[in-house]
Amino acid sequence: MDTIFIRELRVETVVGVYDWERRIRQLVSFDLDMGADIRRAAGSDRIEDTLDYKTVAKRVAQYVSEQQFQLVETLAEKVAALILGEFPVKWVKVTLHKPGAVSGSKSVGVMVERGSPPP
Repeated sequence: MDTIFIRELRVETVVGVYDWERRIRQLVSFDLDMGADIRRAAGSDRIEDTLDYKTVAKRVAQYVSEQQFQLVETLAEKVAALILGEFPVKWVKVTLHKPGAVSGSKSVGVMVERGSPPP
């Protein structure tokens, strides 16, 4: 199985448990790793035969920006489910960064892996 990835996909959304967080939009960042067989696309050199990472990025950004979440865990889980449900991937790893959430750190976040990665 091959991996198609997107790094540092930045999206503004409402995410947090505190009242002040519920009133503002915050920047979150995603690293997405997706398992897809790219052999057909490598042979044909046609975008139609692969997982179009631009389409994935646009869909994830649209979804995240239109929703509100309390927990980063929920947000990461929903993004993983969206990718598995809407795109031809066998597995996905979603790493979610919430910059500035903890003083003294660059970011905090979660990583979820869903689907069936190869052994």
